[in-house]
Amino acid sequence: MWDFVPGQSIALTLDLRVPARFYSIASGTGDSLADVLYDLVPEGVLTPRLSGLQPGDELLCSRPFGAFQDDRGPSCWIATGTGIAPYISMARSGGTEGKLLIHGSRTIAGLLDRDFFSSLLDGRYVPCCTREKADGVFDGRPTAWLSAKPLPVAERYLLCGNSGMVVDARDILIGRGVKFADVIAEIYF
Repeated sequence: MWDFVPGQSIALTLDLRVPARFYSIASGTGDSLADVLYDLVPEGVLTPRLSGLQPGDELLCSRPFGAFQDDRGPSCWIATGTGIAPYISMARSGGTEGKLLIHGSRTIAGLLDRDFFSSLLDGRYVPCCTREKADGVFDGRPTAWLSAKPLPVAERYLLCGNSGMVVDARDILIGRGVKFADVIAEIYF
């Protein structure tokens, strides 16, 4: 595998007639394979074909790119859905000191890598769910948690996921006094 910085993305396609789609890398920097997360869209152009790949099938891939990255020091990671991928990469690469993760999904099963983050972040993981209830899971969206709780002490707030969450979370953070330059976003459409 090539060198990359946790938080970067790659473009994937199966042939040059199908436009490439962008996916955040979910692998750690020491891993031998590149992991990506995606939602299977049955009527989609690419994901049904990706889900049918077998070992040895050809996949066209770009080199890693992008500047969605975190530094050392306290920061707050906020994710919905497959927007958790760059944080998986950051965590698998050893970058969790001083990090708080607020992670949202409609369902408990959609809280991808919940056990991994719960054990790794030791009290600095806030799972949020809108359609199901469970012990230790905030009942609502990450934006509801941000509105209801004291803001975590952080130098940066990194937002990754669907566009509605990113825009709403950014507005909440800025409205509560966080500088625009301290809010870093990666939007999925």
